[in-house]
Amino acid sequence: MSAIRKFLVGFFEALFGSLKRNSLEHRLFNTLSFLNAVTNLGGSLNYIDLGPDTALFALHVGSGVLFLIYYYFSRFRSIYYVLFWPFVLTMLVFLVSNIVVNAGSLGGAQYYIIAALVIATILARSWFQTLGSYLLFVGSVGIIFYVEAFRPDLITPHTSTEARHADVFGNFVFVLIFVAVIVQALVQNLHSERRKSEQLLLNILPETIAEQLKREDRVEPRSYEYVTVLFTDFVGFTGIAEKLTPHELIQELDECFRAFDQVMNRHGMEKIKTIGDAYMAAGGIPAPNRTNPVDAVLAALEISRFMQQLRAEKSARNEAFWELRLGIHTGPLVAGVIGQEKFAYDVWGDTVNTASRMESSGSPGAINISAATYELVRDLFECDHRGKISAKNKGDIDMYFVRGIQPELRANNDPCKPNERFLALYRRLRDSGSGNGNDRP
Repeated sequence: MSAIRKFLVGFFEALFGSLKRNSLEHRLFNTLSFLNAVTNLGGSLNYIDLGPDTALFALHVGSGVLFLIYYYFSRFRSIYYVLFWPFVLTMLVFLVSNIVVNAGSLGGAQYYIIAALVIATILARSWFQTLGSYLLFVGSVGIIFYVEAFRPDLITPHTSTEARHADVFGNFVFVLIFVAVIVQALVQNLHSERRKSEQLLLNILPETIAEQLKREDRVEPRSYEYVTVLFTDFVGFTGIAEKLTPHELIQELDECFRAFDQVMNRHGMEKIKTIGDAYMAAGGIPAPNRTNPVDAVLAALEISRFMQQLRAEKSARNEAFWELRLGIHTGPLVAGVIGQEKFAYDVWGDTVNTASRMESSGSPGAINISAATYELVRDLFECDHRGKISAKNKGDIDMYFVRGIQPELRANNDPCKPNERFLALYRRLRDSGSGNGNDRP
């Protein structure tokens, strides 16, 4: 976002409310009450010399001040939901009085009723408010016609034909501009709300899945032959959790999981879900690729480094800290969205179960991978064979601990940082196809 755009967004949020903290209805009420206040107070300058237009000056100033009051209580006291009827009635009293005092329907002031009805319709939060507004507007128009037909003595005529033409033309043009501003304010607020909703949806579902769900109202589960699943779990979570308040516990988890989210984004992994203190992500979905075993191990190394740094910080403060187990396995699975409510992108299959066993069969601070994943990453990463390890409901499985990137592929001898040679091999793997699991790096 450019500096100018940031300034404009900040300026409008300061005037009309935050895009994140204030609802669409709240921002619209702030905007429209402010516009009405500025318009009416600005319009009073036309009659500041008083004379025969004292009533029009007082009418504009009085209504403008009321709209400012509504703006203040809405923007800074957040009680916009009870200000609808005072707002609508103020508009109607101003309009009817202005039309009667200002030459009736011959002066063009009746055009403002169109803009006012647009405003009332936009701000209405229920069918009752919408219907009530329309009835009030119909009644107001009836009052105007009654005065013109039966009490013309109450109407102040124009001083000349030229003055009437100028008044009609000026009112018509101003109403066009005012309605355009109102519609633009509505459109921009709706666009902001749509972007906010879409971002929220993308925080829940992958982009391609979200788009398919919007188009078709459902997403068929899809089979994948080559996906890498990563599980993490905190060791000693229950013991440390007992010493923390619920708020402190959530803060600790949130700090870790936010960091994990950033790591997954950097390495093209898809976060699936958190279950208590467990974190699950997968590579190679929803868009298949060949690099997902490498992506998962790189992500695991970065997470492991983050946890080591966190441990050092907490140890220096004599605070309790969590150790982390990481498990990775590569294989086929099914991914998709099921159900009709509270959509969630999820994965199913034996690959998921095996990845979970890799985590539970690992050791604190270590990255435990299956033989299937090892065969796909062994040329890029240095691993120690653990032998066959018993896993719950899976029997004995060959497992490996990842020590880091192969020495000749490290940058600055950092086991977590790939050098140019590593990246060249990675690009070759990425460009070799969509990913069916037949090739190693």
